[in-house]
Amino acid sequence: MDFNDCDRGVEYLPSLSFTETRVIGSLIEKELTTPEYYPMSLNGLTNACNQKNNRNPKTDLGEDEVAQAIEELRIKRLAHRVDLVGSRVPKFQHNCEKELDLIKPERALLAELLNRGPQTSGELNTRASRMFEFDGLSDVEDTLRDLMQRTPSLVGQMDPIPGRKERRWFHQLAPPPKFEESNQGSPVFIPSADKRLDQVEDMGNDIIELKEEVDALRYQLREITDSFREFRKQFE
Repeated sequence: MDFNDCDRGVEYLPSLSFTETRVIGSLIEKELTTPEYYPMSLNGLTNACNQKNNRNPKTDLGEDEVAQAIEELRIKRLAHRVDLVGSRVPKFQHNCEKELDLIKPERALLAELLNRGPQTSGELNTRASRMFEFDGLSDVEDTLRDLMQRTPSLVGQMDPIPGRKERRWFHQLAPPPKFEESNQGSPVFIPSADKRLDQVEDMGNDIIELKEEVDALRYQLREITDSFREFRKQFE
């Protein structure tokens, strides 16, 4: 599978929070594995995000958190609501095939990376096979390279973790996760903190600094005013 000769890609990659990556990953997975239950209700999508298999790390998201993530994804044009005839509840589906220009095998690999974090080519070959039947490991790696060579890149490769030689692929819709060694000796990848939280903290610090500057200016203004009044009294 080689699309290097095609002009494919998007203008920019949206930056997603961890919850948004789990929601969009679950939507893609269910589209490919259980199309009869797709699009998904809020309850079904929440259960999919929190399922115990094929997820790393495990989550316990509430419907309100998933609904907020859907709203954020809707703003970023990666998901939208669908009102089906005869359905009493709204359904939701992703829009990655259009907004990220992804064909089925690419969506399968991206879903695995979104739902499970960084993985080797071999792990992806095994795990993504339930969503798309690849023609062996070389087909998987060709597809991953196509995603990496796009502008901007949708996936990247991590340097080998200490004591290991294999390299892992990761999606670039969020900052790369941080590696930690578990007690069992297996690698654990911790999702990076949401950049927006850091931005809010920075804004809070900026507001505190501005308040301190305003207070200092007010004090200086009072001193100047008092000095001017004393100066005027000399001529009264």
